[in-house]
Amino acid sequence: MNQIFPHIIPEISDWPVARQSRERAAFIERLNDYITTQLLAHHGHNLQELISKAVFMENQRIKLTPWKIDPPDEKEYWKSIAADLEAAAGREDREEAEQAILRRIINRYSEEIVGNFIPRAFMFSRIFLTSFFKRIFSSYFADGSWRWGSKKALQERIRIKGDLDRIRTLFQKGTVVILPTHYSNLDSIMVGYSIDTNVGLPSFSYGAGLNLFNVELVGYFIDRLGAFRVDRRKKNPIYLECLKSMTTISVKEGVNCLFFPGGTRSRSGETETKLKLGLISSVIEAQRLHLENNDGKKVFIVPLNIGYHFVLEASHLIDQHLQSIAREKYKRSRIKGPTISSILHFIRDIYSKSSEVYMSFGDPLDVFGNRVDAEGVSYDKFGHNIDLSDYFELDGKMTSNSQREGIYARLLGEAVVHSYRKFNVILSTNVLAFAAFHSLYAEVGDQGLLALINQRKKKYVIDPSDFENRVILLFNRITEMAGKGEVTLSDESWEDVSALTAEGLTKIGMYHMKEVLKKDKKGGELYCEDIRLLYFYHNRLTNYGLEENLGWPKV
Repeated sequence: MNQIFPHIIPEISDWPVARQSRERAAFIERLNDYITTQLLAHHGHNLQELISKAVFMENQRIKLTPWKIDPPDEKEYWKSIAADLEAAAGREDREEAEQAILRRIINRYSEEIVGNFIPRAFMFSRIFLTSFFKRIFSSYFADGSWRWGSKKALQERIRIKGDLDRIRTLFQKGTVVILPTHYSNLDSIMVGYSIDTNVGLPSFSYGAGLNLFNVELVGYFIDRLGAFRVDRRKKNPIYLECLKSMTTISVKEGVNCLFFPGGTRSRSGETETKLKLGLISSVIEAQRLHLENNDGKKVFIVPLNIGYHFVLEASHLIDQHLQSIAREKYKRSRIKGPTISSILHFIRDIYSKSSEVYMSFGDPLDVFGNRVDAEGVSYDKFGHNIDLSDYFELDGKMTSNSQREGIYARLLGEAVVHSYRKFNVILSTNVLAFAAFHSLYAEVGDQGLLALINQRKKKYVIDPSDFENRVILLFNRITEMAGKGEVTLSDESWEDVSALTAEGLTKIGMYHMKEVLKKDKKGGELYCEDIRLLYFYHNRLTNYGLEENLGWPKV
């Protein structure tokens, strides 16, 4: 049974993210000052080039990838920036004029990025999300009750793993930054809801893609729940520094943050192995600022691996992945609109199926990837106590060095990836998808992945004997790995391979229009109607060397 924790800060208005929102204007001023200092330190010798690059890239973005959420004055704004920059070139006070233009751009970006947190909106979201998630993860007659069961039953379906007592203690000793894996558009609200209702932590400031704000209702609530906006179309150095500094200053000022270091949802279904180091480096910078201020504060990193039996947008994601790796060789699926049959199928599943979601918290780390105890003390791999100042000092003096901190970001990224692997919760559906896909993959021999993916059969029939043997081999290997602490097991029937298989068959690919893996009730035939989705769910177990260990061909 899940332990449900009380809130460590009962009053929502006392949460760090609520305080930041109340002081939003002052926070933006401090943020603008910091960003300006950073950019002048790195680009002060040639602001004209820096601003010109931003103008060019923004004009390209406006032309090639416009969004409904974009401000209506975008074209005029960047046209005025270009004109002012040209005029500044002939002025005696050129340097001051260019700095003023830079400050205008920084403020525009900061106003866009920095979000709000409104307690009333948060309290409403608690009620709404409880109702929403009950319908997604519980059947209509859940646990013998009706109307999708109770909130308590939903909390039981959100399975939390990890050393929560230590994480809750560290929350009161420093600033906690959570770095989750990213599979679905549900991730942000799922993590936010879980840490609120189950773990008892205050809401975190979190990054949300600006594209989500294109949907007005979604944007309305995200904008009021502590999200800072991330526009992945914007790649110019000024914007990237604004985004990075937003995290740095928030963490420095004690606002607990959550961001996805993979950068975007996993298109393949794999757990991330390569992380974006830009935002990761921001927490290292925040720790250095604490040490420079000699305030004794510390930043703690908590990796989080999210596990679902289904991903609602999996079909779209795997289509994008296959296109990216195979290009014209991949026969893309034609996406058809909903039919009466598919709508009825979805409604039936909503009322009849239930599932769980796993939130698996890794061991807390410092910003260099070292483990920390419940008191926040850092230890190296040999168990020696670490003084974080040593990482930033040169000749006894605290210094800033972007190259050195880039190496620290890489080391932290590697520690987070290791945690993702170790604390990845292996689900029954992961095992079945991996075994079933390899059973079908063996039939195409040396022809490769596309030979199987491009067949587009209406039904792929799987040899039940071969499938059963593969499941047993996987079951034994994974339980062996779990015994060594290399992976984490779900709360399913891992003592009985037959029971685990039966559980997985009821949950795999829930809510998809086509069956991902199904056993015919009459003839007992095992089949798959969408090989791409089976491949997507199979990918959750890649990067463990299972094929090599079991003697199967690597996909």
